[in-house]
Amino acid sequence: MKRKIVFYLMTLVLVLSFTGCGNASAEEGVTAGAESQTDEEVSGDEAAEDVEETVQESESESAAEAVSEAEAEGETETETEESEDEEVAVQDDNNFDVPLNFTSIQKGATYGKMQEITYESKTTGTTRKANLILPVGYTEDKEYPVLYLLHGIGGDHNEWKGGKPEYIISNLVAAGETREMIVVLPNVRARANDAGNPGDIYTVDHFNAFDNFINDLRDDLMPFMEANYSVATGKENTAIAGLSMGGREALYIGFSMPETFGYIGAFCPAPGVLPYHTEKGLFTLEGFTLPEGSDNMVMIVKGKTDGVVAEWPETYHKTLETNGVEHYYYETEGGHDFVVWKHGLYNFVKRIF
Repeated sequence: MKRKIVFYLMTLVLVLSFTGCGNASAEEGVTAGAESQTDEEVSGDEAAEDVEETVQESESESAAEAVSEAEAEGETETETEESEDEEVAVQDDNNFDVPLNFTSIQKGATYGKMQEITYESKTTGTTRKANLILPVGYTEDKEYPVLYLLHGIGGDHNEWKGGKPEYIISNLVAAGETREMIVVLPNVRARANDAGNPGDIYTVDHFNAFDNFINDLRDDLMPFMEANYSVATGKENTAIAGLSMGGREALYIGFSMPETFGYIGAFCPAPGVLPYHTEKGLFTLEGFTLPEGSDNMVMIVKGKTDGVVAEWPETYHKTLETNGVEHYYYETEGGHDFVVWKHGLYNFVKRIF
């Protein structure tokens, strides 16, 4: 009986969407986008994609409401129906669409401000800088999970400002789709001369400085955060993610310290994690894995037109598949840019903690 009700209601939703409801929702989404966009312009192609995503999201939400109404009728579930419900939940979890203007200021949301901090690094022998985003209303009376968000090869602790993480995360918090969290945006170039866009950007020494960040993070920055801020500890409260070279380091650090980082995100991750021709990788093919029984969440995102890291995100994905490591992998429109990186951050944050 329940299956018939659900089928009928979902069919009705689809019919309504084709006869005008879907178009009305799309037009409202465009209008809302035009009113709320404050920091960046959306191209015609991006707006069209966002409208389509808004329609799909509206239809998905309506279908979900229909299912909930049918369940409220009190029908007895069979084992088969329970299996179908579980399958739908998995499919919903693999929906990587983003809402219109997810990086913009939205009505009803409050936003934490990005602030610069300094800490002493025994690893580099210097005082280092990082940016910090605290939740609105931050208080020492509660503990917050922490996301470490890493920049790319030419950037520093300021690069993620171009991705508006404070807006993306605060909008998700306001929508009840993620927890309040502390976000740390460090300088991943762990050496004494850590200025962005250095002259030796494509040298082994520079790559080694990024790989050295695992020591600075573990021995200096994380202890500083735990000593000075109300941080919830444990892998279930600690995440690491990054773009490009920062994505490479997120994979390296996360897979090297799975007992510390329960969530690992890599948006257009750079090469170097695995061997390539005669070059050694940070891991062997067989060694790119997690401990048996691990419940760590891993997400890898690829830009469909990314000509910089090319097929490396997919290579990492296929290697994890071969090694039996459960993870998220998806490809989205865009290249090696914040179009993809912001998309990845939204979907990653939505699934952590």
